[in-house]
Amino acid sequence: MTKMTKIRILIAALLSAILSMSLVVPASAARVYNADTNTWEDATQVKARNKRGSTIPIELVTYETKLKPGTIVVETSERRLYLVLEDGKARKYGIGVGRDGFRWAGQHKITRMAEWPGWTPPAAMRKRVPDLPAYMPGGPDNPLGARALYIGSTLYRIHGTSEPWTIGQAVSSGCIRLTNEDVTDLYERVKVGALVVVHQ
Repeated sequence: MTKMTKIRILIAALLSAILSMSLVVPASAARVYNADTNTWEDATQVKARNKRGSTIPIELVTYETKLKPGTIVVETSERRLYLVLEDGKARKYGIGVGRDGFRWAGQHKITRMAEWPGWTPPAAMRKRVPDLPAYMPGGPDNPLGARALYIGSTLYRIHGTSEPWTIGQAVSSGCIRLTNEDVTDLYERVKVGALVVVHQ
């Protein structure tokens, strides 16, 4: 065997060993919290699901009401949110709503608005899911998504989500969720002090 053949065999053996190790050692992937299922998930799975997105477009619709323009009306059973406009019109958004046992109704005002908000899980949620962090900084992996509108003194918010396939579903712990694109659109059209009316 020549010296060159020995070197090639050695290189082939090293490459084979490296390839074998990469197949055996598990990849350490970032994990993100899924507030819908109360579990931690692999971030790559979440990104793959995100590509599906929501199929519910924003619509301009006829909407007769005595509520003034700028009011937000949540129709929980319809899984739609209406932003009241002038001249008997409204912008209609697809939403995700509270699952069984977490639905609510009432009237409150928007008391705060935030872009890429941080999230402090409520004590009751941390009791149900003990491995939740005490705080999650804002960003694409945060359950509140791109924008949040805080509803009165409640624990509820109208917020975005990095899980657009949940729009049209009853999955949350009481918050109203929109796609990140839709909540950004809504955020730019409302102000602190806007009335929020939530119907069952």
